[in-house]
Amino acid sequence: MPEFATKDVTVTEQTPKGRAPSIRDVARLAGVSHQTVSRVLNHHPSIRPETKQRVLDVMTEVQYQPNRAARALVTSRSRTIGILSASSTQYGPASSIAAIEAAAREAGYWVSTANIDATDDRSIADGLAHLIAQGIEGLVVIAPQVRVFDTLAERSIDVPYVSLQSTGRDPEHALSVDQIAGARLATRHLIELGHRDIYHLAGPQDWIEAEARMRGFLDEMSASDVPTTAPILGDWTADFGYYAGRELLTIRDFTAIFSSNDQMALGLMHAVRDAGLEIPRDVSIIGFDDIPEAAHFWPPLTTVRQDFAELGRRCVALLVGTIDSSTLEHRGSIVPELIVRGSTGAPAF
Repeated sequence: MPEFATKDVTVTEQTPKGRAPSIRDVARLAGVSHQTVSRVLNHHPSIRPETKQRVLDVMTEVQYQPNRAARALVTSRSRTIGILSASSTQYGPASSIAAIEAAAREAGYWVSTANIDATDDRSIADGLAHLIAQGIEGLVVIAPQVRVFDTLAERSIDVPYVSLQSTGRDPEHALSVDQIAGARLATRHLIELGHRDIYHLAGPQDWIEAEARMRGFLDEMSASDVPTTAPILGDWTADFGYYAGRELLTIRDFTAIFSSNDQMALGLMHAVRDAGLEIPRDVSIIGFDDIPEAAHFWPPLTTVRQDFAELGRRCVALLVGTIDSSTLEHRGSIVPELIVRGSTGAPAF
């Protein structure tokens, strides 16, 4: 009979050398049946906590890796969530994917990601077909571009799915950070500091987040009866922020700029310094996202923080809770948080 310590498992019997441990090896070493190990793998509620922990400890000790294909054949369950993603190199989509992967692992699910070209209808369709062919049980669409949702609307998706976007498209399946509310927080902060001449450096026109943040800016300016100028459409990069800042500073008809993301805000700050001006004495700048480096810009950047970890948890909980149901329960958006740092202040009149 194998011998175990109370907390840290000590396996006194080993699996044969030259092959990976099997489910029967785990069962033998844990002193249980292989059916019990299978129930642990499938999160069966009838397993006693101490038995489950003993099996998990043995799996860790012998570095057991479940055969996902074999399990799917036996259970008709892949326990896989698919992610259809465009622009995954950008901070927001990449952070969303990481959060969903962490939450899925915690819930006992795997994640398979298909990266697509949002400008190519064929790429979108192929990405979706690739995921469906893997037998996914739920789908997350992280595609900020409008065209992706237009293409998906033309196709039938026969698994529960959630789309991470915050405008009016496909509201029954939407779950997101409230981008409009976040933009209003940023704009209101500048107005409350006394700014009235505020520019908005927006993201690309085909991005849903850019559209939502622009709407939030315009809504808050209108609600406060502050005159607006047409937003400037950017491309999310610091380079664009820098060159846009240089052009704007030749006019100097503003005291504050709300940038639709932190990278463009970084470029703006560079342009202001190159012009011999100071932040926030001469120009206040506020960003969006709170990327890890934002607190280390000089001065540290005031920005809007999105809780990607909470977004991932809600997304997976929503899917896992409805995989065996015919309907997807709708849940509200997550309200972001304003993070005030040194890059904003009262205007110097």
